[in-house]
Amino acid sequence: MSDIGSTRADAALTEPDVPDIGHEIGEHNVQILSLDIHNPVFIVSAALVVMLVIGTLLFPGQATTLFADLRAWTTVTFDWFFFAAANLFVVFSLGVAVSPLGRIRLGGQDSAPQYGYFAWLAMLFAAGVGIGLMFFGVLEPVTHTLAPPLGIDPADTDAARAVGMSAAIMHWGLHAWAIYAVAGLSLAFFCFNRGMPLTLRSGFFPLIGKSVWGPFGHAVDIVAVLATLFGLAVSLGFGAEQIAGGLQYLFGIPATTATKVILIMVIIGIALASVIAGLDKGVKRLSWINMGLAGLLWLFVLIAGPTLVILATIAQASVDYLYYLPGLSNWIGREDLTFLHDWTTFYWAWWIAWAPFVGMFIARISFGRTVREFITWVLIIPTIIGILWMATLGGTALDQYFSDGYTGVAASVPELALFKMLEPLPLTGFVSAVSVFLITIFFVTSADSGSLVMDTITAGGKMDSPVQQRVFWCLLAGLAAMALMLGGGMASLQALTLVVGLPFTVVLLCMCLGLVKGLREELAIQT
Repeated sequence: MSDIGSTRADAALTEPDVPDIGHEIGEHNVQILSLDIHNPVFIVSAALVVMLVIGTLLFPGQATTLFADLRAWTTVTFDWFFFAAANLFVVFSLGVAVSPLGRIRLGGQDSAPQYGYFAWLAMLFAAGVGIGLMFFGVLEPVTHTLAPPLGIDPADTDAARAVGMSAAIMHWGLHAWAIYAVAGLSLAFFCFNRGMPLTLRSGFFPLIGKSVWGPFGHAVDIVAVLATLFGLAVSLGFGAEQIAGGLQYLFGIPATTATKVILIMVIIGIALASVIAGLDKGVKRLSWINMGLAGLLWLFVLIAGPTLVILATIAQASVDYLYYLPGLSNWIGREDLTFLHDWTTFYWAWWIAWAPFVGMFIARISFGRTVREFITWVLIIPTIIGILWMATLGGTALDQYFSDGYTGVAASVPELALFKMLEPLPLTGFVSAVSVFLITIFFVTSADSGSLVMDTITAGGKMDSPVQQRVFWCLLAGLAAMALMLGGGMASLQALTLVVGLPFTVVLLCMCLGLVKGLREELAIQT
């Protein structure tokens, strides 16, 4: 990381408006027991999470009711806000990419990428949506086809399949990755081109100047930590549910809440080893394993499944996605309110809650890329991969249902959807076992990269803070996921994601303004 550090310092010298951030941010850092704590972000964030965990464990019944009420209130009251913001992020990202601002290179004109394209892409998915695609890649296309949105008649099979697949792809396509792109690009630009700390507050410097180092900046970073932790907790919850379902399917182990809690404990233990190993030896190596196994799983289903049907589904889904995108991304006059609130509104809040986590991780691994290259690989390429994944796994499940009359996926619980799709295919036991292992590795990389991000924020943007701090955040994320699982299950996790995602939406919108201003200044410098 030394080359990046020197480039950041050089970049700071070219920008006269950048303050002496070493003094500004350093005066808040406190050395305690060999920890490098950014006061008060570390202390307040940790205290809030610990209080929530304790309260949830002490009063599980009341917590369940409270979380349910919060989810209902947030989705009904602010659905329009989440939809409008998500749409804006897509337009903003594409607009920046095609504009002259796209020529700007993160780290300066002479900087070189730290990672190759495949390693870069692998880490994007390991931190971003890998574990979610494993859970929803089969479930969503089938669910949305049998209960299609936009008022489509389920009896109209062709229309239902088209809109069902499009809805599944939309939740994992341009909108999701545009949210990540906004957060990641802002963090990368202000860190690598302005020499500022790798925290969310840096994106506000063009708007409010040195005030980012005061209470406002502390509040932004605290919200970012909470959003990261609860967004990560949701992913850990989904992962634990699917792994537990897989173990029950393969070995008959009951998928109880206790089993899921034990799984979270085991996975967090493995993640700790990766945390201690560091970014290059930990997350990078596990990401290669993830992408390799995911690619083999996709190829297996493509070959062992209805190959010609899958290829036709990929082509048709690409067209249908673009056709239905305007209707699915519009919230006005919709009658399918259950789908609107329980699916899309939750997804937009989930992605936004994940934005500081995934955005900061993407920023850390994107040094040396141009803005246009960044948006292409963070927005366009993952969307294409999402289409291939959904159309292959989900398309196979739909063909099994409509052509073969196989109802295994449709009749199963959500966490077994993937395994039920694999059941009619050859080598089902072996491939299902490999899938459980793959989900576990995705689980580990999510916990690892999430703790790395929370540690960076609470250390004032430092990328070389003591390893014991990353261990602390990894353990706390696991404890929060376990506590919320005990205090209401996935409903509790999802409710907190919605609530924390709401204020962070405002943060991301403001970051768009700051990013445009910063990029325009940088373009003037480079030209």
